[in-house]
Amino acid sequence: MTVSAKPPAPCTLVIFGAAGDLTKRLLVPALYNLRRAGLLPESFALIGMARNDKDDESFRRDLGAALHEFVTGEVVADDWQWLAERMHYIRGQFDDPAAYQGLARLLAETDEKYQTGGNALFYLATPAKAFAPIVRRLGEANLVHEAKGQWRRVIIEKPFGKDLRSAQALNRKIQSALSESQIYRIDHYLGKETVQNIMVFRFANGLFEPLWNRDHIDHVQITVAETLGVERRGKFYDATGALRDMVPNHLFQLLTLTAMEPPSRFGADALRSEKAKVLHAVRHFSRADAQANLVRGQYGAGTVKGQSIAPYRRAPNVAPDSTTETYVAVKLMIDNWRWAGVPFYLRTGKALAKQRTEIAIQFKQAPLALFRDTPVERLTPNDLTLHLQPEEGVTLRFSAKIPGPSVHIGGVEMKFNYKDYFKAAPSTGYETLIYDCMIGDATLFQRADNIEGGWRVVQPMLDAWAAEGATNLPIYPAGSTGPAEAEALLARDGRRWRPIDGEGGGKLP
Repeated sequence: MTVSAKPPAPCTLVIFGAAGDLTKRLLVPALYNLRRAGLLPESFALIGMARNDKDDESFRRDLGAALHEFVTGEVVADDWQWLAERMHYIRGQFDDPAAYQGLARLLAETDEKYQTGGNALFYLATPAKAFAPIVRRLGEANLVHEAKGQWRRVIIEKPFGKDLRSAQALNRKIQSALSESQIYRIDHYLGKETVQNIMVFRFANGLFEPLWNRDHIDHVQITVAETLGVERRGKFYDATGALRDMVPNHLFQLLTLTAMEPPSRFGADALRSEKAKVLHAVRHFSRADAQANLVRGQYGAGTVKGQSIAPYRRAPNVAPDSTTETYVAVKLMIDNWRWAGVPFYLRTGKALAKQRTEIAIQFKQAPLALFRDTPVERLTPNDLTLHLQPEEGVTLRFSAKIPGPSVHIGGVEMKFNYKDYFKAAPSTGYETLIYDCMIGDATLFQRADNIEGGWRVVQPMLDAWAAEGATNLPIYPAGSTGPAEAEALLARDGRRWRPIDGEGGGKLP
């Protein structure tokens, strides 16, 4: 979404699961922000569908109260009123044909009242088990048929499957009712400005792209560290774990954007085809590979930000003998011309010392021959770090001479922060994604082969763990940087993780 963006065509947005947390915490604040930015069509309506016993008035009242809690800054009454008066609610079970008959009538009414042109966007903010039934019922009710220039699109949240087989099955089911062009598989990470900026940073700057290969790069580290524990998501998380929850989607999005070849053009199919090639080139694991290159862990008791954290196994709705991992680290190799021999180290975990999401590019060390007769023992590692959370920006680290009569070298940094250069509008991360779906731009959404490609890489890891059972599950203290086994994963290669506070890392001295 650019500063010159214009409102999309008239449409109705239908949210399934409209009484849930996603709607009140992120989707409605995102719609409000789009309205504030002038990026919702004047001819717009919102229909919420859920099982809860609500009417239009209580639906608006509940979301209005939530907006004051979750939106950044003061709520402008006129903009909220504009959105609220276009909001309607229908109660229904997601697998009940009668509910879709009622939805069809309400869509016709809103189309006539708000002149939405028959365009409709269906957002599945529901548990994953409801995805296929909702799409099937939409098809049976003829609600996704496109005719007379109208468009009908469906946004599907993650998790998209729990393994390769289930992802393939889900793709088959939704593609039986929808064309691929109607399906928008969302990953909210791609709504973040800095994630999108990876493409601009790489392909719009002649300074960096010539160095972006095996000749100059020693290794790459991708980190998604969270300070939060499982919180209230125990039931979902204990059946999912860190590997399924984060790796085939969020971490692989960062991996593919970092490693892909330049697309032929900045378009959805060209971009997604290059991302698919990266996943296809990732070296697949045997069971022995998984044991050697994959680390899991589970947080125990500890302290995060001065607050005591109970062990994962004592979290609500978590089995007291759970073997679900809350931390995963993996070493991947990409077998193509650009990246042959360059390891990619990925890690993610809950209840860690600090929140941090970053991509660190570690360049190869310059030779020390020039400085052999000086006090210099080792050079500062040259690395380029793309910061995504909590701050957004880019840091370049290199060596410089310390002032004085003899040659002493110290590390210095050049740092760019988004907030220092650009005035960012309030954002939940969903604004760009909702807007892009309304205008029909699928660039930031996943295609079926991207989804299945990610699961193909992960499936051997799942199989290895299933065969291994409950053994080899290290417990790391909450508030730490993860299990010691993750440090050993890099140490055996003569490397070390960047500390989560962002200092150090790279090659071992």
